[in-house]
Amino acid sequence: MSDSTFTQTGESLGSSTGTTESPLLQEEMDDIFKQLSDRHRRLVLYLLKEEAIETIHDIRPYGECNEQRTLQLVHTHLPKLAESGHIEWDQETGTISKGPRFEEIEAFLELFEIVLKT
Repeated sequence: MSDSTFTQTGESLGSSTGTTESPLLQEEMDDIFKQLSDRHRRLVLYLLKEEAIETIHDIRPYGECNEQRTLQLVHTHLPKLAESGHIEWDQETGTISKGPRFEEIEAFLELFEIVLKT
């Protein structure tokens, strides 16, 4: 078996040796899909896209935001989004804003909205 990944037509999408890799196979795509794989992170990203939040407290009206969810946001989801550069989060003030890499994930949010509306 070859190291290359093939489409149904037999065209090579790239190889594990890293010669000509499709953008879909790059690590950046894995990171984007990891961020979008959790609905709480998707909610934060969607609310930022819609400019509906400025702080962590603004998230509460949009979902189940009990104490456990708030702890998950503070200790898991917001740090992951901040580490990836998709958001900027000031832990002291609770402010949340679009990060330097937000545009790349925003395109996926917009695409999903279009696809899911049909």
